[in-house]
Amino acid sequence: MQSLKFAPHLVPLVLSGEKTSTWRLFDDKDLQVDDELVFVNAVTGDEFAKARITSLTVKTLGQVTPDDYDGHEKYSSPEEALETFNKFYGGKVTLETEVKIIKFELI
Repeated sequence: MQSLKFAPHLVPLVLSGEKTSTWRLFDDKDLQVDDELVFVNAVTGDEFAKARITSLTVKTLGQVTPDDYDGHEKYSSPEEALETFNKFYGGKVTLETEVKIIKFELI
């Protein structure tokens, strides 16, 4: 079973059901609909949930629409989203970067 890491402040949002979507850039796991995943706290390494991918959309960050934010934390602007992702991915994210928008349900 593959795993996805989440920043600690997102763990309670996932567990409460408020966060039902995650965006992944530079996906090297070839994630697909119906894949079952283990969710891991990125700082502690602790597993905190298991989930199944219910839908998956691929587009560039520049193509993201307000509907894509359903179940995901919001950004005040495309610039804020870029700044946030560049912290995670070492400054190589642009509006042309491909993003996998992954909807999931806990199992």
